[in-house]
Amino acid sequence: MARYTGPKTKIARKFGEAIFGDDKAFEKRNYPPGQHGNARRRGKKSEYAIQLMEKQKAKYTYGVLEKQFRNMFKKATASPGITGEVLLQLCESRLDNVVFRMGVAPTRSAGRQLVSHRHITVNGELVNVPSYQLKAGDVVAVREKSKSLETIERSLSNSSNVYEWITWNTATKEGTFVSIPARIQIPENINEQFIVELYSK
Repeated sequence: MARYTGPKTKIARKFGEAIFGDDKAFEKRNYPPGQHGNARRRGKKSEYAIQLMEKQKAKYTYGVLEKQFRNMFKKATASPGITGEVLLQLCESRLDNVVFRMGVAPTRSAGRQLVSHRHITVNGELVNVPSYQLKAGDVVAVREKSKSLETIERSLSNSSNVYEWITWNTATKEGTFVSIPARIQIPENINEQFIVELYSK
């Protein structure tokens, strides 16, 4: 399956929350998409449907394809700690996500694009792999030639998010991935236990 590039509001409405960030269109129509909208009576979802929905929500939120997500789950299963928590930590440690969290990009997809287009360095080296897994202490910076990019300037000026596990210096346009975030520090509304149950069947 190719990466989803369709209307994001439609996906947000499917899950009943603005998973891609602020969305004025979603606020106006925060009921499920489709011809009958919120008028249709929906039966009680099965356990499998709930678990599948949660996995899809996580995949769309982080912009990860099924094969990548399954590989991250396998890695999480083999790692010490609570599998679901480790899975979300792996998602949060992706370079495209950290670029987004630092405010360099307004969305994760924009962060993925900045990384792919070679605008981002890790520990002074150019990295163009969005799924690159950061380790505690890694320094993420905007490449010297890209520091004056209007999209980056605009995103940084609009960013107000602060995370305990990330530091950012706007003057030098570089930050540090201080530590892997604990589950309580990850703001995403995802029930990772449902994902674990789905993959464990």
